[in-house]
Amino acid sequence: MSILETTTASKKPKTARGERTRNKLLDAAEGAFGENGFHATSIGDITRRASVALGTFYVYFDSKDEIFRALVAHMGEMTRGWITKRVKGATDRLHAEHLGLVAYIEFARAHPNLYRIIEESQFVAPDAYKAHYDSFAARYERNLEEAAQRGEIDPGDEAVRAWALIGMSVFLGLRYGIWDSALSAEDVARTAGDLIRRGLQP
Repeated sequence: MSILETTTASKKPKTARGERTRNKLLDAAEGAFGENGFHATSIGDITRRASVALGTFYVYFDSKDEIFRALVAHMGEMTRGWITKRVKGATDRLHAEHLGLVAYIEFARAHPNLYRIIEESQFVAPDAYKAHYDSFAARYERNLEEAAQRGEIDPGDEAVRAWALIGMSVFLGLRYGIWDSALSAEDVARTAGDLIRRGLQP
C-alpha cells in the first residue's frame, strides 16, 4: 500500500455527514480543476466552491495533489457506476456495447470536466492516470471473457479487445460528448456498433 493510500484510508469519513462533505469537496475540485487546470487551482478555490472552511479540507485531504488523485479515482468510479446502471438490461454483449457507449457519451456531456482532468492527470499524476484506465480495462476484459464463454462473441485476445473498445469510447466521448453534441448518442453508438459487429471488411 502506498503512502497516499494509507493517508486516504486513515481519513475516510466515518459518518454520512462526513461522506457528504468529502463529496462536496470532490465536486468542487471537479469544477475548479476542470475549468482552471491543476496548477492554477488552489485549495482555497476548492473550499470556496464547496462552501466549507479551509480547515475542513485537511480533515479529508492532506494536499492539492491528494485531492486531485482522489478525484481521478472518484470520477472513474462515477463513470463505471453510471455505465453499469445503464447496461443492466442488456440482452447480450453486443447490446451491452451499444448501451454502454450511449451511456459513456451521455456521461461525458453531463461531466465535461472529465476529459480535462483525466488528460491532465497523465502529467500531474501519471500513476493515477494509468490506474484509471487499468481499472476499466480489467473489468472490460472480464466482461468480454464471460461473453465469449456464453457464446455471445467469438473468443479472442480479450485484453487487446478491451483496450481497443476503451479507446473507441474515449475518443467518441471526446468528439461527440465534448466538442460537438449535435449528433445523438444513439446514432453515434449505432454507427460504432456496426463497426464492432462487422469490422471493416467489405
